[in-house]
Order: sequence, then C-alpha cells, then structure tokens
Amino acid sequence: MKDKLVFRIIMVVSIVVFIAVIILNKKILPVPEVIPDFVYKLPKLNAMLNGTCALLLLLSLYMIRQGNIAMHKKLNIIAFVLSAVFLVSYITYHWMAQETIYPKELSSRATYLIILISHIILAALVLPLVLLSFYYGLKTQQADGDLYIKKHRKITRWSYPIWLYVTISGVVVYLMISPFYTH
Repeated sequence: MKDKLVFRIIMVVSIVVFIAVIILNKKILPVPEVIPDFVYKLPKLNAMLNGTCALLLLLSLYMIRQGNIAMHKKLNIIAFVLSAVFLVSYITYHWMAQETIYPKELSSRATYLIILISHIILAALVLPLVLLSFYYGLKTQQADGDLYIKKHRKITRWSYPIWLYVTISGVVVYLMISPFYTH
C-alpha cells in the first residue's frame, strides 16, 4: 500500500514540475521589470550542473560495478541534489529571461533542434523514473530489501541512460546556443 502512495506522490510531483516548466516558458506569470544580472549567468551554471551530474552518474555506475554500494548511493544523491538545483535555476532563467532562438539561417539548426527536442522530451520523462529509482534504491536496506533491489535494477535500466543522456545533451545544447545569448 505504501508503494502505491509513493508512486502517486511521484506522479503528482512530476506533473507539477512539468506544468510549472510549461507555464514559466510560456511567460504566463509576470516577469519582473528589472531582471537581476545573475539571471543571465544561469545558463552557464546549468551547463556546469549538467556536466557535473553526467560525471557523477558515470562514477556512480563505476562504483556499483565495483561493488561499492555506499559510494554509489552518495554519488547518486549528490547528482540528484545538483539536478534539483538545476531545475530551480532553469525555471528561474526561463521565467525571467527572454528566449534565445538558434538562428534559422545556420545549417546546424536542424542538429540543434533534434538534440534540444530529444533533451526536452526525455527530461520530462526521466523525472518520475529517477524518483522511483531513488525510492527503490533507498528501500534496499529494509527487511524486504531484495525485492527493492530487483525493482531498483529494473527501473534503473531505463532511468540511468535517459538521465545520462539528458545531462550530456543539456551541455551540448548550451554549447550550441551560448554564442547567441544577448547578455
């Protein structure tokens, strides 16, 4: 019964985050008249957070393959926290800053859009998967831990590569669009 409740909470959180991102990207909420200077530094911060998370995820995989479960958990928790900071930073930037558009006349635009669209779609899909992976992973210390280890491994087969792709593609998107930022 508790697992069903947690699953429902994860779905609600994921939907709320998704709706918040859409609302803030659509500029439905009022934007401050004066945009603080730090806002224009957030895309670079986001790329650094994504890059750091990618490295942490790769280290986490290495650690679990070495049997170092404690370090695996620590690295994933750090990656999760940094991803949460990224989300707040991303929402703040897209709420306040004007959208930067990749120039239509560049031949690399199609490549940029493919990477960006896949990044956005997978970022939306990965949140509930990551939350479930964490839930199952953190429950492995309980009496019925073997059941949760199996569930953790099953969901992580999907969440891990998607999360890794999202973090790496986030850096690539930043590197491609950054020359066109106006601030």
